[in-house]
Amino acid sequence: MILIVGASGRLGSVVAQRLLAQGKAVRAMTRTPLTLAHLKEQGAEVVSGDLRNPASLLSACQGVEQVLAAAHALVGKGDNNPHTVDDAGNRQLIDAAKAAGVKHFIFVSVQGASPDSPLEFFRIKYRTEEYLRASGLNFTILRPSAFMDLWAQLIGQPILEQGKTTLFGRGNNPVNFVAVEDVARFVCIALEDPHARNRVIEVGGPENLTLNQVAETFERASGRQAKKRHIPLPVMRVMSILMQPINPALSRLIRTSIYMDTANLRCDMTETARAFGIQLTPLEEVARRVTTSAGSA
Repeated sequence: MILIVGASGRLGSVVAQRLLAQGKAVRAMTRTPLTLAHLKEQGAEVVSGDLRNPASLLSACQGVEQVLAAAHALVGKGDNNPHTVDDAGNRQLIDAAKAAGVKHFIFVSVQGASPDSPLEFFRIKYRTEEYLRASGLNFTILRPSAFMDLWAQLIGQPILEQGKTTLFGRGNNPVNFVAVEDVARFVCIALEDPHARNRVIEVGGPENLTLNQVAETFERASGRQAKKRHIPLPVMRVMSILMQPINPALSRLIRTSIYMDTANLRCDMTETARAFGIQLTPLEEVARRVTTSAGSA
């Protein structure tokens, strides 16, 4: 039995469906079970649980051999935030997994996680990695880069629907983007391959692209030139400070956007992709799919 924490999320949902298609026993944990009716229909056991509720985690881990921790609260509000979910919540999940005798724990971290990252969210991810390492559990830590599916939605979808889009910052900084389906493939490999145990695996895509290039990719896919509006970095820095007491989730997103426009976010996946036998998905392919889907809607 494989427990997926965050099964209603972008990555957890894809992993769950891949595993169910392979005939694997899947337990999907979520705060809102009704949202996972489609997984239940496909054969998953859907359970109610919350990373902020230790008792629910102990129950969810019973009889489980492997755990995938794919939930996060980067954009959460109120008590659903990185401190309660990504920090304390994941530590409670690790403790529950150890108490239940789980054999293998897969944690989805983030590329760039470090103790001195300028982003608090990345520092929290790193602390969870260290807690997992010290737990005594067999583990796999996956560090994916930016999900191209998310940025296709943020930048590409407005181009397809409105012929315009908004770019945060200058948009000239190369960033590694990875398809969610490719991250899901790495998760499935980690569940099966003993060579992935007790390792940190950087997971990225085949290209390092600027946000301007992401927009251009969707312009080519749609055959239309878009109007692009840029939010200047100084404005973003001021807004991140002003929004902190009013809307902490928005403040975190703005800080992340500043980081994406200024930090070294390149990644070379050539050797890793070869070692695990994965053909990585280019953004052009994702853009074609999104464009085709939008055209048929």
